[in-house]
Amino acid sequence: MIDVVYFAWVRERIGKPRETIETGAETVAELVAELTVREARYEAAFADRSAIRVAVDQVLSDFDAPLSGVREVAFFPPMTGG
Repeated sequence: MIDVVYFAWVRERIGKPRETIETGAETVAELVAELTVREARYEAAFADRSAIRVAVDQVLSDFDAPLSGVREVAFFPPMTGG
């Protein structure tokens, strides 16, 4: 089981802040692929992956990051200063 957390507009498009899922995905990219076939709202949220950052167990990662032993994956838009 992995906790999946969504922030900002990713959360708004999916309609929930977090969920716990059972997955056979081996990488973040495979997890995203599983999510996008669930419902149109996931597909819309992940349509432009270049606009999304990912953290694995609270460490900034890439979509090719492995999920073995991971407890949490978070998706959020890039941060900007100001």
